[in-house]
Parts: sequence; structure tokens; C-alpha cells
Amino acid sequence: MTQRTDDTPETHRMIESRDDLLAVFAKGEKPQERWRIGTEHEKFVYRVADHRAPSYDEAGGIRDLLNGLTEYGWEPVLENGNAIALSGPDGTISLEPAGQFELSGAALENLHQTCAEAGRHLNQCKAVGEKLGIGFLGVGMWPDKTRGELPIMPKGRYAIMLNYMPKVGSLGLDMMLRTCTIQVNLDYSSEADMAKKFRVGLALQPVATALFANSPLTEGKPNGYRSFRSHIWEDTDADRTGMLPFVFEDGFGYERYLDYALNVPMYFVYRDGKYIDVAGESFHAFLDGKLPQLPGEKPRRSDFVDHLSTIFPEVRLKSFLEMRGADGGRWGKICALPALWVGLLYDSQALDAAWDLVKDWTIEERSQVRHDVPKLALKTSVPGGGTVHDLARQVLDIASDGLSRRARLNSAGDNESGFLDPLHEVVATGVTPADRLLDKYENEWNGDVSRIYEEFSF
Repeated sequence: MTQRTDDTPETHRMIESRDDLLAVFAKGEKPQERWRIGTEHEKFVYRVADHRAPSYDEAGGIRDLLNGLTEYGWEPVLENGNAIALSGPDGTISLEPAGQFELSGAALENLHQTCAEAGRHLNQCKAVGEKLGIGFLGVGMWPDKTRGELPIMPKGRYAIMLNYMPKVGSLGLDMMLRTCTIQVNLDYSSEADMAKKFRVGLALQPVATALFANSPLTEGKPNGYRSFRSHIWEDTDADRTGMLPFVFEDGFGYERYLDYALNVPMYFVYRDGKYIDVAGESFHAFLDGKLPQLPGEKPRRSDFVDHLSTIFPEVRLKSFLEMRGADGGRWGKICALPALWVGLLYDSQALDAAWDLVKDWTIEERSQVRHDVPKLALKTSVPGGGTVHDLARQVLDIASDGLSRRARLNSAGDNESGFLDPLHEVVATGVTPADRLLDKYENEWNGDVSRIYEEFSF
């Protein structure tokens, strides 16, 4: 059994200068042949008997689910004696605040491996879940649960965040407790390559939000949005979310992102196995040894890496770029999200073509599209005329061509472009996952939201 997986001599190095901070970004630079794909996906866990969200401690609950997965070679990661994650060859399994179950997959070479990894994980979860009477739901937001009906996992950082969130926004607790997402982490070769990918990813994130929109129900009723999960981020914490206008300014690079990150208020510092609450404090003060909770102490590299993980823009920079705009979904969507971004960002011709679609938008126009898309999805208007639906058709064609040129083939000789098929269906029909869910709710289910557990589980 292990403690935190980032507990290494390198992470304990003291930060001596600004260059030490910038090095966190620069160390992510890799030649193209070493670019990898890391996919993260969350799902809701429920009791099959009554659809209740299980607690950590109860018999057949989240702890038993984690323990059950160790039969597949996963190793527990402990915090205060509790298994709060698992590590293994397929990455890390972790818990979101209310027990949402996440796989942060391994860094893989191609999408065939990515989809096989997702399939292995889901099969393992279902096998253990059947023994425990547990099921898994693939949508972007709990469709029927109030905040008060949900358990809290025993992770120290979450207690700090749950206390701080209501002070800076009205929907932060919903983000923590009631949402699920699919994300992909991608590499860059240089600072300039990072900047270009960041811009394209940020500008086109609303397209992903529309294609994957899958959170139209709250507490058993339509909430007026296609992606309420995406709307939640607009009222979570303005200091650490949003479209980051500076990314589109001349000269954007590591230095500018560092300035942004240092001005985001802190949440915590991790010391001796415990999370110290420093919510709202300045990382600048920490660099100067003036953090009130740790007077005279200066940060380690691990403290800065932790801080970067508490920043939540639509695209996030660590030592890789993280695409964050999509709702949670089922197996096909888990494969489609990385396919979309790999097709756009890992082929230079596709990257150029994608940028051409959005390079002339103003900051105000980008912000307006991002604001409108949670409610309108594919029907959102875009600058220059047309809709996100029209833009998505162009984006998918570019991504498909990019994947074809990558020419990463499976044993049958197929390239990776087939993983975009679920998104081509959305564009061809104009029907998002949220639209499909609402149609079921209003017609076939006659307003009975419990039917979602029969038809939208893994």
C-alpha cells in the first residue's frame, strides 16, 4: 500500500526562484514521437436496489468497491489509513467528493489503447459492482439527487474546498458533488506549440461542450440547459475558472500562465500526511515565507503542482494540457473525447486548419459562445454567422483527417478516426445526448427519472 503517488525527492525540492516554477511547464516538452494520450473519465456510483449514492463506509459502499478492484492488481493509496485511490498499470482510480468514481488513465500511444483501457476499467467495475449490488451511471450530472442526499468522501482537500466554495460562488458545491466529466491530457513539443494548442483548445472547447452535452436534468426535472455541468462552472469561482482572455494575446506562454496561476487564491498545503487549510491565501505570500498558517516556510515543487491542480479553466496547463469542456457519458463517448482532441491537436495540418476557424473571433465573442453553449448546445450562434452545429461539422472533418494522417492502426488495419463515429452521429442528427435524454424523459418515461438507471448505466 502506498501514500500519495507524487511523494518523491524531486517533488520535495524547495522552490528557489521563478525559474523553478516555470520548469514545471517546460519539463512537459516532448518530441512528437513521445506525445501520449491520458484520458480521465468519471461516473456516478449508485445502489441498484434503491438508486441511492453509497457512502464510503457502509457495507457494499465505496471502500468495498475500491477493495474489490484490488483483485485485478490495483494497489490502494492511503490517506489517514483510508484507501482513497488505487494505482496500477492502467493509471489511477480516484474518488471525487461525493464518491464519483474516476479513472485517470495511463499515458498511452494511441486511441486503440485508450479505448481498450476504458473497456478494461468498466468491465472490472461492473464485475465488482455486481457482487456489491452497485451500478454506474454515465451522464454529466446527478439527474435526481439533492446535495443533501450525497455522501462526502474522507479526503482532506475536499473538506477544505467544501467549506470555501460557498464563499466564492453559488454552484461550486454542485460542481464538487453532482457532476461528472470526461477529459484528456495531451503533450506539446515547445512553448510555442503549447500556446497554439492552448488557444485552439480553449476556442473550440464550446464545441466539445455541445457535442457531449449530457446534463439536462436536476432533482428529477429538466433544468433548462443541455449541459448544466458546464453552466455550473460559470458560478463556481471566478478566480480560477473561465476562458482566460490572456491566452489569445500576443506573447502568451509559460510566463503569462504562471502570473495567472500565482494570482489564483490557494486552497491547501499538504504536510506530513495532512491538508492544512489556507483557503483564500496568496501563493505570492507563500513564496515570500509569509503564509500565516506556515510562517517562515516556503513552498516545495509539490506545493506548486498541487496549486495548479486547484485551477479550473476550460483548458488547464500543468506539464501537459488538459481539455475540460465535456460532460460525462458512456463508453463510446469516453473514446470519442480524446479522439476529437488528438485529431485536432496532434497533427500540424489539422491544428492550423482548426485555428483558421476561430482565429478572428474577439475575446467578447469567445466569451459569448462559451456562455450560450450550456443552454443552447448545437444551436448556439457563432461569430460570422452560423451555429456551433455548423462549426462542429467542420471541426469533426478536420479531426477525422488529422487522425487519418496519424495513421495509428490496430491489428485489423483501422486507423483511429472510427472513434469519432458517436460525434458524427450527433452532427448528422443534430441530437445531443441531452436531447436524447430529454426526449426519453418527456415521452417514453413520462417524467419518471428513475428510468435513467435502466437505460444510461454502463
